[in-house]
Amino acid sequence: MKNSVNLFIVVIMLTAGFTGCQKLNLNPENWLNPASLRSQSPDEETSLIEEFETKVETPFIGEYTQITGKNLIALQGVGLVTGLKGTGGNPPPSVHREALLREMRRRNVKNPNHILRSPSTALVIVKAYLPPLIRKGETFDVEVYLPGNSEATSLEGGWLMESYLAEQAMIQGRGLLKGHILAKAQGPILIPPISEEDRKKATAGILRRGRILSGGISMADDRDLALYLRNDFKSIRNAQRIANRIGTRFHHFDKYGIEEPLAEAKTDKKVVLKLKPRYKHNDSRYLQVVRYIAFRETDVAQRVRMQKLTEEIMMPDKAERASIQLEAIGKKSIPILKAALKSPLLEVRFHAAVALAYLDDGSGLKALAEAAREEPAFRVYALAAMSAVDEPEAHLYLRDLMSMTSAETRYGAFRALWTLDKNDPFIRGENMNGQFLLHVLETELETVADHDPDAKEGTQKNGGSMIHITHRKHPEVVLFGSKQEFRVPIAVRAGEVLITGAPGTEEITVSKYEVGEPDQRKRVSKNIAVVLRTAVDMGASYPDIAQMILQAHQQGNIDGQVEIDALPEGGRMYYRPTEEDALMALKSGSMKSNKPKSKKGARIGNQNVVPNIFHSGAPQTKTSKDSKYDLEDGDLDDNGKASLADYRKSEASDDDEEDDKFIKQTTFQSLFRYFKK
Repeated sequence: MKNSVNLFIVVIMLTAGFTGCQKLNLNPENWLNPASLRSQSPDEETSLIEEFETKVETPFIGEYTQITGKNLIALQGVGLVTGLKGTGGNPPPSVHREALLREMRRRNVKNPNHILRSPSTALVIVKAYLPPLIRKGETFDVEVYLPGNSEATSLEGGWLMESYLAEQAMIQGRGLLKGHILAKAQGPILIPPISEEDRKKATAGILRRGRILSGGISMADDRDLALYLRNDFKSIRNAQRIANRIGTRFHHFDKYGIEEPLAEAKTDKKVVLKLKPRYKHNDSRYLQVVRYIAFRETDVAQRVRMQKLTEEIMMPDKAERASIQLEAIGKKSIPILKAALKSPLLEVRFHAAVALAYLDDGSGLKALAEAAREEPAFRVYALAAMSAVDEPEAHLYLRDLMSMTSAETRYGAFRALWTLDKNDPFIRGENMNGQFLLHVLETELETVADHDPDAKEGTQKNGGSMIHITHRKHPEVVLFGSKQEFRVPIAVRAGEVLITGAPGTEEITVSKYEVGEPDQRKRVSKNIAVVLRTAVDMGASYPDIAQMILQAHQQGNIDGQVEIDALPEGGRMYYRPTEEDALMALKSGSMKSNKPKSKKGARIGNQNVVPNIFHSGAPQTKTSKDSKYDLEDGDLDDNGKASLADYRKSEASDDDEEDDKFIKQTTFQSLFRYFKK
């Protein structure tokens, strides 16, 4: 009986103790349950017991905020174009004419109506988009066009007088309402390229509109980015915590050497975000990284997440997001990204190399150069990343890429090197009377690349000679090949400057005849760079030079390629290797399969979100041009022009990205074991 009583007492004590443990949450099973250890709201303080958690789902800043400040601001104004060769006209009565007359009177212009009636002047509508993150005093492109009822017929050779641009709206019953003046514009008008046959036909009013490269100057305050907190999350405390997390990851030093964070909490729902200089030419990447900064994470939880990312970076369908998360963590992720550079898969190496570049590590430069050379879908992002690494090796790789066959690869590499170092001796430009820059590159002296995917048998080495002119952002002429010459006979015009050469001669005559001015005449060599310098000295503008080069090319006076805005693009399709190719890569360490690629793929980036150095500065409306591997071989261009060969339209939809999982996870688990050995 006594034993029974003792046993009953023991049972009661154990039951009471177990109940107490449950109330105190000391049940050992609960210690292993991460849900019981984590704060239910990101606004709560981190619990001490979180130090022991082994499973995490890290909350990121992007989950609680929305980014603003990336929008383009549409501007409009009315202006006066002068210098027309009898193609102007008296503008009919309209709100635009009244606005221009008011502006002319404000500037004390005498006889404004007489000036408007002149055939050498025309009233134009001026439009532009104020880019995001632009600083006060920086420039941007401007478009001008004649109103539909204008008597003027052409803007060729015209100069836009200084005009003010503001946000405007046409309100019924109130007319044209104008907001604050945010910019001003002026400069020579560049007309789209047009053949002599189309010029005679005055095709589709092409001559009635034009563009002024870098013709707009911002007068607005500096445009910064901002993060707005979710309504159910906004508070002074949360805003400050987000600013602190961003400031810990991104900061810079002022002129006194004092460290300053790049984020500041302004209100309970607004955090102002400044741009890290390294991301100046790729702010979209910067915003992606900011969104993946952990809002709340312990050191133990971060190490667990990094271990998971170590595996995901090796999986093509997860590599991009994993690389951005590792980049958001910072310098401590560099060893993981360097290990990913050893992957036999180009996509994995590419994403790891991009993240390393923005972490100021040049270990991935070789992989970036390979991606830019081999795969059009990666090209724009690889070149932008190379422009962020100020190391001698980056200069050398970009110089090599300027000797490829693909026009967009060559000019894209030039633009990246120009962004990296404008004073690099290989690309340094000459100032052509403040009109534009002339770059003469000695690419014929460069070593031939080991592998040029666009080269064809029988073609010239080093990509051959090429002339590139721009119709956006930077007025410049780039000669790929310093020894290029005009073929004779030749007779072309650069504005008022005539360029002629008789058959069989070794010299070209550059002349200018103008009423009331002394005649100018000079004989020079056939070298294109020399002729351009001489024409500019006689008064030719950038639009004159650009039109002259196109005219000479159409007449057969230029042997090499002539390209306009041959820029790499975002949003192209990339076709991942099949599982068989991946298994072969595991065995050999490289892709050697010649099997046709599957027609399903993943879209890389977005055509509207590309690095700034390759962006046009205006909203994109055309469809994306995809990788040259998108179509059948019979669809490739037969003329050998790489800029056209690179641009392929795809019938694939955006939904293909979700379906594109050709390589199973088990394959990459084997890959991990392969590299561990």
